[in-house]
Parts: sequence; C-alpha cells; structure tokens
Amino acid sequence: MQTAVQRRLPVGAEPATDGTHFRVWAPRRSRVEVVLDRFRTIELEGERDGYFSRFAEGVQPGMLYQFRFERNGPLFPDPASRFQSEGVHGPSQIIDPSTYQWGDDRWNGVRIEGQVIYEMHIGSFTPEGTWKSAIERLPLLVETGITLLEVMPVADFPGTFGWGYDGVDLFAPTRLYGSPDDFRSFVDRAHGLGLGVILDVVYNHIGPDGNYLNEFSEAYFTNRYENEWGQALNFDGPDSGPVREFFISNAGYWIREFHLDGLRLDATQQIFDKSADHILACINREARNAGGIRSVVLIAENEGQDSRLVRSPQSGGYGLDAIWNDDFHHTAHVAVTGHNEAYYSDYCGSPQEFISSIKWGFLYQGQYYTWQKKSRGSFALDLRPASFVSYIQNHDQIANSALGSRVHEVASPGQYRALTAMMLLSPATPLLFQGQEFGTSRPFLFFADHNEDLAPLIAEGRSEFLSQFPSIASSHTALLSGAPHERSTFEKCKLDWTERDKNAHIVALHQDLLQLRREDPVFSAQRSDWIHGAVLGPDAFALRFMGGSHGDRLLLVNLGRGFRCSPNPEPLLAPPGNAEWDLLWSSDDPRYGGAGGARMRKLGTWNISGHSAIVFYERTRN
Repeated sequence: MQTAVQRRLPVGAEPATDGTHFRVWAPRRSRVEVVLDRFRTIELEGERDGYFSRFAEGVQPGMLYQFRFERNGPLFPDPASRFQSEGVHGPSQIIDPSTYQWGDDRWNGVRIEGQVIYEMHIGSFTPEGTWKSAIERLPLLVETGITLLEVMPVADFPGTFGWGYDGVDLFAPTRLYGSPDDFRSFVDRAHGLGLGVILDVVYNHIGPDGNYLNEFSEAYFTNRYENEWGQALNFDGPDSGPVREFFISNAGYWIREFHLDGLRLDATQQIFDKSADHILACINREARNAGGIRSVVLIAENEGQDSRLVRSPQSGGYGLDAIWNDDFHHTAHVAVTGHNEAYYSDYCGSPQEFISSIKWGFLYQGQYYTWQKKSRGSFALDLRPASFVSYIQNHDQIANSALGSRVHEVASPGQYRALTAMMLLSPATPLLFQGQEFGTSRPFLFFADHNEDLAPLIAEGRSEFLSQFPSIASSHTALLSGAPHERSTFEKCKLDWTERDKNAHIVALHQDLLQLRREDPVFSAQRSDWIHGAVLGPDAFALRFMGGSHGDRLLLVNLGRGFRCSPNPEPLLAPPGNAEWDLLWSSDDPRYGGAGGARMRKLGTWNISGHSAIVFYERTRN
C-alpha cells in the first residue's frame, strides 16, 4: 500500500517528511522505475490511464533521480522536474519548495491598470547573468518608475545561453541563473520594493534538444495542426486530458511556488485547441485560483490580434488581462526609419496611425492586410486601453534587424524623446525593454547555444527569416553581428550598467514621464474616451485629453521638421473655456538632452519644433 501524500502537482517528485512520492504519466510504457543517485532502483506501481507512482521512504530533497523503462535501458529526466542541476540531459533533482521562508505576506498582487512593464532577460540583464546579481539592480528600476517585471522564459533549455523559448523542462527554472530558491529570492525582493513579477511561458511548442516527452507518451504532440516551430501540442485530440493537465498545472505552479504575479503567454496563435473549454481559458482560471487572494495578470502575445483572449468568459472570451500591440510598434518603426518592408509593409508611420492606435489600440481590426494576403485582427474598439500593451521596442523587434539596434540608435534623439513621451503618456499599458530606460548601447541579438547538429540549422533558419527584409536580405548581412550559437553574440548583449550614469539625460526622460503618468490625474486615468486627435501636418498631430474636473491636457507630437501651424483651423488646439494653455512638459528640455526650444506663443501662430513632443495643461486665466 502506498503512503498518502498531499501532492502539490499531479506529476513529479513530491517530498514529504519521511520520503518522496513519485508520479509520472507514461502510457507508452508497461514498466517504469526510478533510479536514485544513479544506483538505487525503485519500481513504480501502475495506476489507471497510464500513470505510475510510488512513495519511496528515506528519499530526501537534494537527491538526484531519473526514470528508466527497461533494466539497463537509457535514463531520462522527469518531465515535471523541478530542477536540472546538470542540464536538460542529466538527472532531475528533488526540490522541496516549502523550505523557503517568504517575506512578502503583505503583498497583494497586481492588476493591469497602472502598470509599467519592464521586459528583461536574466542572462544578459547583468554581466553575471544571475538572479542574485539582478536583485542588486531592482532598486534602480523602482527609481525609474517601473512597476511590473516581465521575465523572459526560464524553463530549462539546452546549452549555456539562450533566449529561453526552446525550453524543454517546463517546471525547472534553468540552472544557468541560479537555484530555484535564488529565483524565489528575486521575486521576494521585488515584492519588497513594490515590484510585481510575471513570467514569460511557452505553451505553443517544446524545444528540439532535450525534449524527452515522446519517450513517455506520443500523445503530447499532434500532426493535426501546422506549427511554426515543430510539432503542435495536443490539447484537443486523443489522450489530451493528461497533456492539458500538465500545462494547466504548470501555469499554477509558477504562481503558487514562486509567488509570481502572473504570466505572459508566448505566441498564443500557435496554441491550437478546438475543445469547448479552450486551454487558455483553463490556464486563466488555474492561474487566478493559484493566486488566491492575490490578484494576478495574464498577458498574451498573439500575432493575429485576436481580441477573444482579453474578453470575459461570459462573452465568449478567455478572460486574460492584456495583449501585445504590434501595430503600435510597427507604425512607430516606419515613422522613424522610413522602412516599411516585410511585415511593416502595411504601415505608413503617419500621424493618423498614431492617433488611431493611441485611441483604439489595434490598427488592424479585420481589414485586409496585403503582406499576409488576408484580413488581420479582430474587433477591439470596445476594449479598455489597459488591455493593450504598447512598446517601441521588445526582444523580438530589436533582434529583427541586422545589428540588433535599439530605437534610439535608428531614430534621431528628438524623435526618440517624442516617441517615448507618446508611449508613456498614452492610456495603453507601456512596456520597456531592458536598458531602454538609460539608452544602452548594447544590442539584443538572437542567441541560442544549440549542439553542433542543430546550430547550423538554427543559424540558417534565422538568416532565412531575416531575408524577408530587403535591406538585410543577404545571409552575410543577416548574421553580421554573429551567428546565434557563438558565445560572443550573447556576450555583446549584456547590459553595461555604467551607461546609466553616462546617460543620465535619458534616465531623467523616463523618470519624469513616468512620474507625470503616475501623478497627473488625467494621464493616470488611462481613459481613451477622453482622447481626441487631429493631424496638424505631414508628421505632426495633436492629442487632446478631455480631463473633466481635472482640466484638459494637450499633447503635440512632431516627428518631422519644424513648422508653423498657420492657418490654425483646428478646434482641439483652442484653449478650454475661461482658461489658457500653459507648458507642463517639453521633450526639448536640456535636462533630456534637448536644445531648450521656444515656449509656445499663447496667441497667434504656433511654431512647433521638429522632432519634439510638448504637453500643455489647462490653466485658469487670471
């Protein structure tokens, strides 16, 4: 008879006071045994539906174990391993999550409204690339005005460096950044500083190297759908129940055992499920249940811009909180680079696009999209502004260039300040990518330390992907900064934190704008229904925020050359009632590296500086 154990997860190694309970789903096998510390063997007992389990007395946390299906056969790590101290091909380690002493009892979680997201890659965030070294930098992010950290995937992956999107051990935080408790300390410290933490998770595919799921069951994958990165996961076919359970429990695991404040779901357009209860809706429920009294946020990436993800279950949606808005990025990219090639083809970077994106979120909500030769997006005019995550750079978009260039390196300094102001004062949820807040000179390139068989194929695939851009079409240009598997490619991307002091003007830009966003009652309200816009010139536009009892705000943005706004037949520029416009903020301020700029004339013709953004507030006339 097996000893009763209160399990946290349906599968995996669950330590108890006097031993450890093992459970694994392996319907492909008739026999499963656990090999402990490479010599002690314990045969598991078969259950219904392909599960095997057993309680092993005297087996304690820290011990290593592997599964084997035949005597003297090959050894495999646990699909639900909590840690792979020797890498993805090595043994799993028994971890007791209950021994960590948390200090965040007063932390209540986060909600999407009011958040400023900071996307970070732990391996390149600091020179050391560890949780411990990242902790030391967190006060600087708080000082900037960041409220929510979005950590790129940490599920263990092969090699010694990588983005993390080829993870194969979904319950095991990679050994490259430290121990599981180091990860817990990172979250604990973040909460102590008032920072939320969400994790980027990949539920659309499993990486090719170190993926042993098929050894346990071929039902993890399906050929019914075409997936961009290999076999699609089986969420709706035969024997999909345990597969769904595996991924749903993984979503709850990160929140329960690491006190995370939510998840960012990667490339949800490649998650296929025709079930009545979509896997994303199930993940949504499990994540919120795992949070308990703490509120969590769930953010999706979805190339097709499907608004169902953020609609309520009552209206046929999946109940997530927000979705990445590539449209905003794409129009900004075209505006400052002049390149509208490949997937930028259907954007002009025009003032009207900025106005529409700021007020309505997605630019494409079902219109025809010539690049893909089909309609793009879905109706989203009724969504709350905080549901859209806007950015002018993220890990993908920076890397999708020949040199991994940052926005401030391809735009003029004035354009960069104006774009930053537009994004941070708009009602959508803004996202910054690591180093953006101090104008890092370090690129962010695609890097992945794959084995010698996969490495050239990955490099070839990367070059082929970038060939869609005529400006970097040749394979030589596409990999100009180094092949993905070269360690030097990874090392180039590590942030140099001494630049934060050197670029104090860029830090000040972000600090002041985020303070304005946080403290001004009009900008902090995140009300798109308060916003009305007008095109003023070929590269200039106005956004008027009707702030009611708080008074109006006027944001003027000019990404082109300076011009005189005359004649001036635009009512949105008129001062409100018995009041006048007064300067609240200017991107031309020398504090941000600007030349000062002339104060706007209160009467007569307005001279709008080139490459600038200016904010006015309503001031009652004396």
